[in-house]
Amino acid sequence: MKEIAVNGRTYRWPQQPLVVVCVDGCEPDYVNQAIAAGSAPWMAALDGRGTCLTADCVVPSFTNPNNLSIVTGAPPSVHGICGNYFFDADAQAEVMMNDPRYLRAGTILAAFADAGAKVVVITAKDKLRALLGHRLRGICFSAERADQVTLEANGITDVLSLAGMPLPSVYSAELSEFVFAAGCALLERERPDIMYLSTTDYVQHKHAPGTPQANAFTGMLDRYLARLDAAGATVVFTADHGMNAKTDAFGRPNIVFLQDVLDAAFGDGTTRVILPITDPYVVHHGALGSYATVYVNAGPSIERVRERIAALPGIDLVLLRKAACARFELPENRVGDLVVVSERLTVIGSSRSRHDLSGLDAPLRSHGGISEQRVPLIANRPAPALPSRRWRNFDAFDLGLNHLT
Repeated sequence: MKEIAVNGRTYRWPQQPLVVVCVDGCEPDYVNQAIAAGSAPWMAALDGRGTCLTADCVVPSFTNPNNLSIVTGAPPSVHGICGNYFFDADAQAEVMMNDPRYLRAGTILAAFADAGAKVVVITAKDKLRALLGHRLRGICFSAERADQVTLEANGITDVLSLAGMPLPSVYSAELSEFVFAAGCALLERERPDIMYLSTTDYVQHKHAPGTPQANAFTGMLDRYLARLDAAGATVVFTADHGMNAKTDAFGRPNIVFLQDVLDAAFGDGTTRVILPITDPYVVHHGALGSYATVYVNAGPSIERVRERIAALPGIDLVLLRKAACARFELPENRVGDLVVVSERLTVIGSSRSRHDLSGLDAPLRSHGGISEQRVPLIANRPAPALPSRRWRNFDAFDLGLNHLT
């Protein structure tokens, strides 16, 4: 049987189409509650015929690090993408981590395509397209810019007709549905060997598990997953991270404005707080997440800054760079002097003046910390000889290609 080696791991050639789905912001309870409500009959029917695991995602539990971990089969220490946003020390600038030049490892997708496999990648937000499609010879496009696809740039044309949907708003459940509608149509028409589908967490940022809106969204996923299954695909779905409420009992956001605290304690310009959740789509989370990294400039010692942060209510963990990178498998030269993780109900901001919360029309829900690390890892085939180990969301291709019958 033909095998492909990528980033120190070996993957068998697919015997039928493999579809790996990354459901953005999907903690296991979204699935549990939807099944209990009768909204997800296909998922419910997997009990006894499929594989159901609970896995750990990468910390920081943000979109870019985890999607790239899934498609490389490796942690950020290998592929280099440690946030949606970071401080580029070489350029002395805060930048988005959307550019493929920041990627340090090849993807499973590109490796299989180079070996002759037909590969399709569809992502909800365009911010991921260039990273997921790096050096990929195949079809790769985003739902966000489905009206702009070209054969030269994306390997396909007329995606709107393919999906049978109008171009969706980036802030909508329909953006994720478009990914599935186009993916199902491509599976049925093109019969690719490997397909990767990545959604958006717009719904999960607004609605808790078990709410009617959350169950309706999971029900939509369920219908499309059933369609992929019916078309003969091996389906593996996981998530890039979970999601939690970040509020007090009255629904008010619990925010530690860390840059304000450090400026007051040590003076302006002595520290730089970086929020790796930052991306172009801040309406639903206000660039507030449960993970930050801090650079300490001339002035206070790193230990003094660490102690000040650790004493703040709502802060769970403050680690020195080396310890944080060892624990969370991060690239040391892309992380600040300190890594800060907040408690489950708290988020970290920089300065109050830098966050616009006017777009929040529901109590704040977000992610980024250890409390959002547990995610589903579910497949529509059994795995009778599954090894007992710590499963990660970036084991999705390993599970789908190497362990399922």
